[in-house]
Amino acid sequence: MAINARTACAAALLVMAGLAQADDSPKADRPYQTLPYTPSLDVASMDRSVDACEDLYTYSCGGWQKNNPIPADEPGWSVYGKLHSDNQHYLWGILEDAAKVSAERTPTQQKIGDYFAACMDVDAIEKVGSAPLAADLASVDAIQDKRALGAWIGDLQARTDSTGMFFAAGVEQDARDATQVIVAIRAGGLGLPDRDYYVKDDAHSKETRARYLTHVAKMFELLGVDAAAAHVNAAVVLRIETGLAKATLTRVEQRDPYKIYHRQTLAGLQKLTPAFDWQAYFSAAGLKPQPWLNLAQPAFVKELDARIAAESLPDLKTYLRWTLVDATGSYLAKSFVDEDFAFYSAYMRGVQSDEPRWKKCVAWVDRDLSEALGKEFVTRAFPSVMKTKTLLMTQQIEAAMKERIERLDWMRPATKKEALEKLAKIRNKIGYPDVWRDYSQLVIEHGDFFGNVTRSIAFESRRQAAKVGQPVDRGEWQMSAPTVNAYYDWQLNDVNFPAGVLLPPLYDVKLDDAPNYGDTAGTIGHELTHAFDDQGRQYDGDGNLRDWWGERDAVNFESRAQCVRNQYSQYVIVDDVKINGALTSGEDIADLGGELLAWMAWQEQTRSMQLDAADGLSPEQRFFVGFAQWSCANERPQNLRRNAIVDPHSPPRDRINGVVTNMPEFAPAFHCKPGQALVKPQEKMCKIW
Repeated sequence: MAINARTACAAALLVMAGLAQADDSPKADRPYQTLPYTPSLDVASMDRSVDACEDLYTYSCGGWQKNNPIPADEPGWSVYGKLHSDNQHYLWGILEDAAKVSAERTPTQQKIGDYFAACMDVDAIEKVGSAPLAADLASVDAIQDKRALGAWIGDLQARTDSTGMFFAAGVEQDARDATQVIVAIRAGGLGLPDRDYYVKDDAHSKETRARYLTHVAKMFELLGVDAAAAHVNAAVVLRIETGLAKATLTRVEQRDPYKIYHRQTLAGLQKLTPAFDWQAYFSAAGLKPQPWLNLAQPAFVKELDARIAAESLPDLKTYLRWTLVDATGSYLAKSFVDEDFAFYSAYMRGVQSDEPRWKKCVAWVDRDLSEALGKEFVTRAFPSVMKTKTLLMTQQIEAAMKERIERLDWMRPATKKEALEKLAKIRNKIGYPDVWRDYSQLVIEHGDFFGNVTRSIAFESRRQAAKVGQPVDRGEWQMSAPTVNAYYDWQLNDVNFPAGVLLPPLYDVKLDDAPNYGDTAGTIGHELTHAFDDQGRQYDGDGNLRDWWGERDAVNFESRAQCVRNQYSQYVIVDDVKINGALTSGEDIADLGGELLAWMAWQEQTRSMQLDAADGLSPEQRFFVGFAQWSCANERPQNLRRNAIVDPHSPPRDRINGVVTNMPEFAPAFHCKPGQALVKPQEKMCKIW
């Protein structure tokens, strides 16, 4: 969802005045020295010819949609997407400065600057072609028996960003004991975005698989395989991946945390899957599966073992070559990059042209040196007052949630007590980490882009592996400071709002409270509600997977959650594709809960104030338009179709209109009449928290 702020403060206004001076014209693709400013309620983005009671989304966003066509290098365009782009342009400016070799550069600036410079040196990257893969391809050729697969996969997974090498692995908090960090083995091994692409028989799925075969074959050809053999290789890849896909839980099934948590010892895992050498794998990957590990999907691992036992060694080696080039193709010469774009972006998402090189390089620095770059961003763009004001709003939202829990008529006192205890334990993390990550042991070289990528991934793999057996770091962030997003962590039981999402037009200290609470407070409430959605509610205040619900209370919750699922499952995404309400359930519940909490917090904040209309909108209308405008977007139909399968969020329009139909405060704000599209009788509204 979204994020922004409220009342003005002198220091923040000085910063915002600086932001306002920037030229954010899309005609000039250049680094930004300052961030552009757009208000959190923009009347030019509205379409007042539309009746808000029939379609609040278009009423609030119709002008934005007309004035913001999708850029050729994007699958969709949105308020969030534009802010992300603005932040990228600003980071581009930081990195260009850092890339200038100078004695005045700090060690942090040297690393981010040299990484960026090496990434931007496309002539050097083109010159080496596929040579960076030569040693690994030779090591595949040298594999003499299937027992050697474990060590090979473990080594490669530790230095590439691939979850496509048969399976995924990493570390996680133990769901049954959130004070411990353990190794986890998860499903993976698929080149297509989801297992459904392999198993569905509709025309579009068949077409996608045919296109995928062609793509895989072309990538093999780029490795020097002749066309006929490349197509045979592609068929081998699809056969192996289809077997793995059929054994993979659906995304809806994976929403049940009990279905993806199965303690197992290394000895038990080896007995379950005798064809794969797990000891060699863990040793090469640097992971310590002690005292146990989480075998997230046992049926998948059994199928993995069956695949290894049944497939010939040459076919398994073909699959390994594919996983290698698929994981690294984006960092190679232009021919690999172009083919990767043609399938995954142009075909799968409808993107018309590849994004400029600088965007990719900014994104990779943000991924691999996230807190080094984040510290530079925060120093320049995020005043401390924003952190203070966001914390105040978060505390108001928590107070509203406490009141709602206490007033529930469907939850018994014992369960309420547990819910309130969990709420009281939630930690608020705002802007950036208290302690920045140390990258001093990571080697970044000015002229070695591929090496910088693999060394960075290996550095992060070692950092993650070192967590096993150590106390959980509850101050760690999963997003970088410039990120335009927010999240709730079930096991750390914290809400996290990076600095990048606390900027105009999402958090705007120059405007009145109404749109800021509609937007940012709604986002804070959204993330807080995730602690009590259909997944989050299954974890207690310490982050342990534990059933703390009374039986009747759990039934009551599920019946109310089903109301939300049923409502959203009626909405059409594109063509004949409807929302999968079971997949989007958690986000839909959080959208509704978040905005209800935001309304309460706004009412409390302005209780003693005289509120005036502005821009022809009453304060109540400004609240709802502020809420809607975070979601303004245009989407390509190909991307909508893809997101219907993989995205747990409903489309932007439904995230607005679907919420307000369940808010009794909406209809009076716009003088709506019974029978209008967004008006429900209160007895038919979905009500949970």
